[in-house]
Amino acid sequence: MSHLTDIEIAQASALIHIKEIAQKLNIEEDDLEMFGKYKAKLPLDLIDPSKVDASNLILVTAMTPTPAGEGKTTTSIGLTEGMSKIGKKVCVVLREPSLGPVFGIKGGAAGGGYSQVIPMEDINLHFTGDFSAIEKANNLLSALIDNNIQGKSTNLGIDPRTIVWKRVMDCNDRALRDIVIGLGGTGNGIPRQEGFNITPASEVMAILCMSENFSDLKRRLGNIFVGYTFDKKPIYARDLNAENAMAILLKDAIKPNLVQTLEGNPAIIHGGPFANIAQGTNTIIATKMGLSLADYVITEAGFGADLGAEKFLNIKCVSAGLKPKALVLVATIRALRHHGGATKEEYNTPSIERVGNGFSNLEKHIENCKLFGLNPVVAINAFPSDTAEEVQLIQERCAAMGVQAVVADGWAKGGDGMTDLAKAVVSEIDAGTNDFKQLYDWKMPVKEKIRTIAQKIYGATDVNFSKKALIDLRKIEALGLQELPVCMAKTQKSFSDNAKLIGRPTDFEVEVREFEYAVGAGFIIPILGKMMRMPGLPARPASENMFIDDNGKISGLS
Repeated sequence: MSHLTDIEIAQASALIHIKEIAQKLNIEEDDLEMFGKYKAKLPLDLIDPSKVDASNLILVTAMTPTPAGEGKTTTSIGLTEGMSKIGKKVCVVLREPSLGPVFGIKGGAAGGGYSQVIPMEDINLHFTGDFSAIEKANNLLSALIDNNIQGKSTNLGIDPRTIVWKRVMDCNDRALRDIVIGLGGTGNGIPRQEGFNITPASEVMAILCMSENFSDLKRRLGNIFVGYTFDKKPIYARDLNAENAMAILLKDAIKPNLVQTLEGNPAIIHGGPFANIAQGTNTIIATKMGLSLADYVITEAGFGADLGAEKFLNIKCVSAGLKPKALVLVATIRALRHHGGATKEEYNTPSIERVGNGFSNLEKHIENCKLFGLNPVVAINAFPSDTAEEVQLIQERCAAMGVQAVVADGWAKGGDGMTDLAKAVVSEIDAGTNDFKQLYDWKMPVKEKIRTIAQKIYGATDVNFSKKALIDLRKIEALGLQELPVCMAKTQKSFSDNAKLIGRPTDFEVEVREFEYAVGAGFIIPILGKMMRMPGLPARPASENMFIDDNGKISGLS
């Protein structure tokens, strides 16, 4: 087994020119907008609706994760390598990493070990500038709002106390959650309370990911809800004539990015909303482009299946008319030990008892997948501390539920360690028994949609609504948003809204504290528990262990 770090493995790999990667998808060199030799943007006219419906979409999701995550991206990339090994024309479509986790605690999102996308440093840092463009478009709207409040001839009469739009930056910075702006005199604007979200939580990010084309992008940007006037009239970005200027800043960001895996397979990376506070999946445009270009498309949805997969299936697939043909549910023995009562220090300590107790969490996720008409394939993402007895226990328990569990050793072996999983997924698709169906009808009352998710997916007994949430609900109805899907903001550490309730909690209720509404993106956001849209850095952030030498070579990035 290699003892090289992720970045050392990535830096040691031989990169193939991006035009050769494009050839594997039958993309002409003239269609590429190249960013150097190893990255390129793809034009939207490569999307072919007839091919989208004929291709095979595979969703990779996971059980409830430990703080480090269970390796969905690594599994997605490894499965792509494994698919290629068994002779399939395949493409992986992923989200872009956020700098918040990169420099915080979780690390980047380019995979790991021998299942990575490269150039790893570029992808995990500024990449092709998409996040920067999203940030600028978001903050342009903020500037236009404050400018309108300050102005006289064009003043819309916006009540500063009602503004819900926040500025964003792609960094974990708790000091910016609640701030006051406009101080320093009349020339500096009107003082008001403001705050920052992290860029993946921006509605502009969500809009980019939900848009079908450029005109749809503009329409959705115009629909962004800003706040109310003093006489209670709702104000949208279109009232500020903001949508065209914002779209101009996104004219390149809307195009998906083509890179490669370590074994030279095509990877499309585009968009990056978090799954605990947004929809947690790449853009509709990127997914449809992958489906237009390859026979099998592997994509992932963030955190556990109760978050990313639920939103992928109920929001993205319904909105875009997508039907996944297979679902891969990533599990690790470390996470099963965690949900069986192991402390962080005991994650690598074998324990049949803890794995057996922790299986209840995976069991619930398997049941949830079946609610959508999808029989999952469980991928046991291999770690050196796994034992044969623990693996056998998982496989036996899964088999009893009619589910195949396959060891996935992509981190250590790349595609060679993923051919068994690839064959199992193809077999599931060829069986033709999966028939995706949404969990709820968008036209159901908002409370009923929330209860459906909370009771069927989380296992809650009921949902409580705070006084503020009930007031927000009245605003949602007044704005005519009650037929939008719901995008739950909830801790990723538990099925419940209490991060400490691990395993498969029972006899619990969840509380909707308040609502946000992403009118442009097209969903309502019930906020459960103490969710925050601007994370803070840990006591010892990952940035402290990073180094760049005088030749620009980076170490410590993961």
